[in-house]
Amino acid sequence: MLSAAAGAHRRPVSAVHRRAPAGASGTIWIGGELQVNRIGLGTAEFVGPNRWGMPSDPRAIRELLRRAVELGINLIDTADVYGPGAAETLIYAALFPYPKDLVISSKGGQTHDVPGAPNAIDARPEQLRAACEGSLKRLRLERIPLYYLHSPDPKVPLEDSVGALVQLQKDGKIGHIGLSNIDLSQLAKARSEAKIVAVQSTFNAVSRKSNDFVALCEKDHIAFIPNTPLGMRSGHTLDPADSRVAGLQKLADQHHVSLAQAVLAWELALSPILLPIPGTTQIAHLEEDVAAAKVHFSRQELRELG
Repeated sequence: MLSAAAGAHRRPVSAVHRRAPAGASGTIWIGGELQVNRIGLGTAEFVGPNRWGMPSDPRAIRELLRRAVELGINLIDTADVYGPGAAETLIYAALFPYPKDLVISSKGGQTHDVPGAPNAIDARPEQLRAACEGSLKRLRLERIPLYYLHSPDPKVPLEDSVGALVQLQKDGKIGHIGLSNIDLSQLAKARSEAKIVAVQSTFNAVSRKSNDFVALCEKDHIAFIPNTPLGMRSGHTLDPADSRVAGLQKLADQHHVSLAQAVLAWELALSPILLPIPGTTQIAHLEEDVAAAKVHFSRQELRELG
């Protein structure tokens, strides 16, 4: 297996990506070693019907991934369960050999064995190692820069699952450890076992249940990645009839931008540790999302949003 950055631990954003449109979002250091622009790309939608298999138009997804890199996105978030394996396979097909400053994050701890069936949780140490090895092969990497526990497993002690990631780190299979779908007590327990550099959870205009997470992550310099930054999409919009969205819709109208752009701009303004990863299968939506980096609200406008 080959890696575009084998042996490279400190990976700053290149000058090209810093000047690209996504660079207007600013940058964040993850774990003190991985510097990325603060708008990334989620890949959960890069799958076929019933979230199974390859999408109907893999070529379009490959083109979207290449356009994302052109726009300055240098954090692409994926998981072995997306497809399963489809998203990682498409990332390799579109972008290998990878740009030196590209950070690919993946996850292990869920399984998807039956088309249409909900993802099951399996975070046994042996399963996590197998998941990581599979991701390394599909992505053609020697080391995944950022690897998440996708979900804690109620049947497995959290310290055993995190311990498996620590061992993968020691073995050089992964660079940094993140956690997804956790609560504050689980984060505290995991941090007693390993250095956690990123947390991925639901946070958007209609679901702000992670406010305490954001505050903690900001205090302790942990990257917080909202995995549904645009909430429940219908096409590419949130429902402006929702009272929690109404203020953002008003700001969007005043600034002559889309609601999706207003939501992303709001998230970027909330905290320097927030790194939204909106997902889409359409280049027009991708370009719209990245353009949100240039949308800026005043302090007064942000205060009024609450």
